[in-house]
Amino acid sequence: MECENSAGFGVRLGAAIIDGVILVFGIGFISLILYGQFLPGERFSSYLIQLLYYILLPVLWYGYTLGKRAVGIRIARVDGEKVGIGTMLLRDFVSGLVYALTFGIGLIVSAFMVGLREDNRAIHDFLAGTYVTYDPPEK
Repeated sequence: MECENSAGFGVRLGAAIIDGVILVFGIGFISLILYGQFLPGERFSSYLIQLLYYILLPVLWYGYTLGKRAVGIRIARVDGEKVGIGTMLLRDFVSGLVYALTFGIGLIVSAFMVGLREDNRAIHDFLAGTYVTYDPPEK
């Protein structure tokens, strides 16, 4: 299947910024309730919440996160199937390890790939067999 109507760098960056703001304030308020301090990223539980957000939300919501939904894009599999837990683990967790092992160079290469490739796919998209599209899910 062809990666049709793929989303480019700017809109994907915008979605990532929105997701980041939502997570910082969401985790911060949860921390405020539980610990009495606004600590948006200083405990293990905040990393767990982020991991669950980026892996489970797209699985349950047809490839959308809150940020992606706000800008009108979503994660889709190249083969047309619905994204699953395995797909999202490859896309987020395994690719995060790849980016860490390359000391961030892989992330920079991915940014250029999204900006310059015709299909706008990054390293994490190739690992998971996904792309980011403007097309709504087929239900």
